Amino acid sequence: MSESVYVAASKKPFFAQLWFRVLLGLILGIAFGFAIGGLGAENPLGVDGKTILTEYVKPVGTVFINLIKMVVVPLIFFSLIAGITSMSNPETFKRIGTKAVGAFLMTGAFAVCIGLAFGTVFHPGQGVDLSELKSITGSASAAAPAAQHFSLVHMLVDIIPTNVIKSMADDHILQVVVFAIFVAVTLNMLGDKVRNLTEICKSAALVVFRMIEIVIQFSPYGVFALTSWVVGTQGVGILMALLQLVLTVMGALFTQYVLFGVMIVVFARKSPFPFYRKMVEPQLLAFSTSSSKATLSTAMRVVNEKIGVSKSSTSFVLPLGASINMDGTAIYLGICALFFSQAYGIPIDFHHYVILVLTATLGSIGAAGIPGGSLIMMGMVLTSVGLPLEGIALIAGVDRILDMMRTTVNITGDSLITMLVDNSEGTFDDKQYHAK
Repeated sequence: MSESVYVAASKKPFFAQLWFRVLLGLILGIAFGFAIGGLGAENPLGVDGKTILTEYVKPVGTVFINLIKMVVVPLIFFSLIAGITSMSNPETFKRIGTKAVGAFLMTGAFAVCIGLAFGTVFHPGQGVDLSELKSITGSASAAAPAAQHFSLVHMLVDIIPTNVIKSMADDHILQVVVFAIFVAVTLNMLGDKVRNLTEICKSAALVVFRMIEIVIQFSPYGVFALTSWVVGTQGVGILMALLQLVLTVMGALFTQYVLFGVMIVVFARKSPFPFYRKMVEPQLLAFSTSSSKATLSTAMRVVNEKIGVSKSSTSFVLPLGASINMDGTAIYLGICALFFSQAYGIPIDFHHYVILVLTATLGSIGAAGIPGGSLIMMGMVLTSVGLPLEGIALIAGVDRILDMMRTTVNITGDSLITMLVDNSEGTFDDKQYHAK
């Protein structure tokens, strides 16, 4: 979210802001589902409470899920093209840019692995049965991924689409990603000859981003509908599963936060404590706003004036990180994928773990700067391994709490990589770093 958009949104009273409405939808959905689910057939409609929830309430949630599915493929395609073509200036690909992008991608992939590790060890979805949700839309996305022996060669061959339109229709996300990257690189090679087409793709990305904002505004109603239906038909046990998911994500985010300090020791040969101490200001802002973009100007000032990063690195690497580096979101996507795998009873093998690392890394990049973007990108990640999307609305109510912590980890990781890149260039002010 851009800073101007955030400022405009923050002027609304808290009860009018989206996070509050989603949370209210979750609470009301729990209460409504608990109250209606136990009703018998003695009511004006003449049907039991579970039938009321299934026939009249659940379709609202179905519409919300379908809206998410509708925008996933266009988002991936146009956002990747817009991002790559925006880096067409040869200066962007010089030494500092290469280091920064490489570091951001590696930390993002590592963050996904942390999320998958926590999801595997703590089993946040164990004991939860969401199998009935697979029929909510009657879509092919509910099909379990076929078990198969992992083959790197087969995977590399399979990600090259033979018919990109079919790949988009069948939700073969990696094939769409490959085609989008191929198109963007080709556009960069042709340069001014296809400038109009490049601008059209960037404009299309803006249209998709706006569509996402509209879809997210519908989330309180989708959350209410699906939460009330699940609680009414399956009981309040689902709430304990959400609590277990929150605790698992919190543990993984804290682990990543500690590892940032380890990276300072290993790669910069410095104490991490000055970094942690001086980052408190932007971290508090990130926690309260849940927006890396709204925190960016404060983070740039602190990184340059207090931590000692050169102005050139601060002005280039940190904004780049705020656009493509979302370590907290990568962790969240990885854990949620395993949560739904366990809750739906759909096993995933090593082949799917590899795909999860790739798609969650790309998904965390695509989620940057999009309000509620993690919910949309979760659709991409779940679809990539054949997991149903119907449970997404269930965690939307707790997403705001986790988003505050994710954003704190995101902006900390952006600042860390900026510091490490600047240190490798020999322009880092070590004296300023250790100053009180």
